Formats: sequence, C-alpha cells, structure tokens
Amino acid sequence: MNGADSLLAALEHNGVTTCFANPGTSEMHFVAALEGATRIRGVLGLFEGAVTGAADGYARMTDQPAATLLHLGPGLANGLSNLHNAVRAHSPVVNVIGDHASYHRALDAPLTSDIEGTARPFSHWVRTSSGERALASDVADAVTVARRGRVASLILPADAAWNEVPRDGVPPTALEAPRPRVDALAAEAAARHLHEAGERGAILLGGRTPRAEALEAAARIAAATGASLLTGTFAARVSRGAGRFTAQKVPYAVDAAQEFLSRFDTLVLVGAQPPVAFFAYPTKRSTLTAPGTRFIELCGDTTRAQLPLEAVWEALPESARAAAPAAAPLAVPGAAELPAGTLTPQKIAAFLAHAIPEDAVVVDESLTTGWAFDSATRGARPHEWLNPTGGSIGWALPVATGAAIACPERKVIALESDGSGMYMPQTLWTQAREGTDVVTLVFANRKYQILRNEMANVGVEHVGERAGQLLDLDRPTLDWVSVARGFGVPAERAETVEELSAAFARALAAQGPALVEVVL
Repeated sequence: MNGADSLLAALEHNGVTTCFANPGTSEMHFVAALEGATRIRGVLGLFEGAVTGAADGYARMTDQPAATLLHLGPGLANGLSNLHNAVRAHSPVVNVIGDHASYHRALDAPLTSDIEGTARPFSHWVRTSSGERALASDVADAVTVARRGRVASLILPADAAWNEVPRDGVPPTALEAPRPRVDALAAEAAARHLHEAGERGAILLGGRTPRAEALEAAARIAAATGASLLTGTFAARVSRGAGRFTAQKVPYAVDAAQEFLSRFDTLVLVGAQPPVAFFAYPTKRSTLTAPGTRFIELCGDTTRAQLPLEAVWEALPESARAAAPAAAPLAVPGAAELPAGTLTPQKIAAFLAHAIPEDAVVVDESLTTGWAFDSATRGARPHEWLNPTGGSIGWALPVATGAAIACPERKVIALESDGSGMYMPQTLWTQAREGTDVVTLVFANRKYQILRNEMANVGVEHVGERAGQLLDLDRPTLDWVSVARGFGVPAERAETVEELSAAFARALAAQGPALVEVVL
C-alpha cells in the first residue's frame, strides 16, 4: 500500500465519491490508485477550470465535497477562477494538488512554483502533506473543513504518493458539519426590529440559505410583520417555482438596486452581507442600501437557515403570530400564451416559464439576455436555480456538468452567454463522455453586451470602432453548433420561438447532453 492508496482510502472512508481530475506526471500514483478505490468515480476534465467548476456544481447540489485532482502550481492556476466562485458560493470542495517530490523541489525544475501561496487566496485551508504517513489524517482534516462550506486544498508531494505505508486499519474520520448556532439575542433583535419596522423591514437570504425550508420559515415571519422577503442577487442556490415560497431578488444594476432597497430601513441578514455594488462607478455610491439602514446579522451561511429563522418566529409577540395571515406558496399561474416569432430576451423569458421541467436544476450565466428571467420564471414548475457568485465567468458549463453528475435523475438546464461559454467550451466533451443530462442554451448576441453596458455605467458615452473590436464577437462569428458537435454533443440552432421550443423539446426527450444555439 502506498501513500496514494492511503489517501484514496481516506477519501472513500469519509464519503467522497467523485474526483474531477486533470492529472499530470506528479499525480500518476494517485491515478493508478483509482483502480483499487472502487467507490470513487474519476471524471476527466480537459481544462482545470472545468474541473474546479464541476466540483462547485456537485457541491451545490449535494452539500457534500467532491475532490479535484490538479497538476502542480500551473494546473492549480488554471482552475483558480472557478475556485473563486466556489469560495463565494460556500461550496464544500477538497482539492488535491500534486507537487514535485519533496527532494526535487529545491532543484527549481521548470514546473516548480509556490503552490501554497497560489492556493491560499482561493482556499479556506491549505496544507502541504508532511509525508505518506500523514496523508490519511490530512484528508480527514480537509473533509472536516470542506463540510463547513469551505474550500480545502491539500498539496501532495509525489514521493508521499509513491512511498509505501503500513496498512493501519480504518482511516481517520472527518467531523460532521456542526448544526447552525442559534443566537437567541440575534433572534430576539431580529423579531423586535422587524415587528417595529413593518413594511420598512426585509429579510435577506444569501449564499446557500434560500432553500425551500428556510424560505417557508422566512415567509411566515414576513407575513406576521409586514416585512419583505429577499434573496441576494447572486445567492448560490435558490429553491423556486410553483408550490414554493417566493422571494424578490435584489437587482444587479446599481441604480435599480438602490431604488429597490431604499424602501427598507431594517435588514435581517441570513447568510448574507450588506449589499454592495459589483463594481465601483465614478458617480455612484458603492453601498446599495440607504444610509442609516439597520442590519441584524441572524446567522452565517448555512444550508439549515430555517433553524435560526424559527427562533425569530418564536421571539415575535404572540399577538403578531396569532394575527398573521397564513404565508402562501406561489400559486401555479394560468397558462399564458407562448410568444411567437423572432427571439428576444423577453420572449425567451416567457418561453422558459413554460419550458423548465419539474425538479430541474437551472444554472444561469445568461447575463444581459437574462435580466427578465427571474421574474418571469418564479411560477415555473418547481426547480433549483444556481447563480454566479464570484463573478469569474465561464462557470455555467462546468457547474452544470457537476450538478448533473451529482443528480443524474434530474434535468440540468444551462443558460449560457456566447462570450462566457467560450472560456471553457471543452467542458462539453466531459458532458459527452459522461453522458450527463445537460441541456445548454447558448444565447448568441455575438458580443460582450455586458461590457458595452458597463462602458455606459463608467461614463463612456461613445464606443468607437477600435474599442468595439474588444467588445464584439464577430469577424468571424462563433458557430456554437459546430463547436458542440466537435466535442460530441448534439446541437441545433434556433432563431424563432417556434424553433427554440421544438429543439428544446427534442433535447429534453433525449438522454445525455444537448445544446441549442439561440440566435438573438
């Protein structure tokens, strides 16, 4: 038994069943050891960002860590953008990063780098294993950290992987995530201030907190106090659709968000921070709430936010609870007429309201095409909606892949922009190889429209031809149908609502991945 065998045995013992990998020479003993680790599925990604993004998507849907396998510092660097998103999503991830043999590092071989220094800004926990005998306990520590909604990075020297170790019986066991702490004083303060604020109060659920149970608990409080129920613009995962309790999403655009949040002087934060603008602008405030807004932090990010919310309910005056109207879940809307003709963002939003299948997972990187999607799809069939968290683009295809591997019984719908999708299109190959049930809609407006919008936001009134060359995706036009087919994914193109509806229906009926290029 070598160190790699010991590491994989520890991962298996602690419930890690999937490893998204892009290995190199330093990780070959880990790869070989997979033969004996019968409970771990290895999934190859053709780029490290696809690997780390898939681990994020897997974690968002299972609330358990997947492992990644990355090759030295440069391989880790290729995966950092989606590790940034995973950190912001509070996703449990265990990275295993191969390194040179311990005695080889001092020779400054071409791939030598400061792996710990590279990993630290994008991880909550970083450790270089001291050797093969430490690997099993290192894994238990990494999984313990990850289960708390964190990214753990374990650096594996090659000699620690190939050196022999004795078989020591059962590997160390990682600790389970602690139950969320219910702060009685915070619950009492939230109840008191929401009761006093009435319509000027709001409950803001962020991160992993907007699950069905937490939304129901928060809706009861809102009904009793007159408060509004909100989710953050980029909450990692939101339970939505008919039969569930709905919340309003804080707008992305600064002016719209500030106008929206000016209605509130009291904000109870549930796994959220006080809302701020995504970027600074020369003539705008960076904070989105009105000056003087009172913030009550109820709890940190947790998948069980209903527990502290129930404490707020119990802390409300008995008269308020008794007089509160019953909080009602979102009703199934009447069958609105499906639009027809040439595609527009508004027509696509209306189409999605009809088309999202029950129990689907929607991964949304639609950006400028998708501003109307949230309001239009609130009454769609029940589904989970995954939002971008850290702002590093190119995440939807990898996250959708990981979500589909985590939940093979559910349809995953990836809403992707054409510019963002080109950051990691090779993820489609992994979808084809693994047979993932992902239907990808690529919204092809042939430009970085969000950057054109940001030009105006920062005060640039005119975009000239030379500047426009850095913002437009033409000359040549991207051909997503050919790209997808080249990676082994069936693909069609749609230019009307009728074509989109037919292509989407065919994709849903099939097993495995499919892509529709939606031309705008």
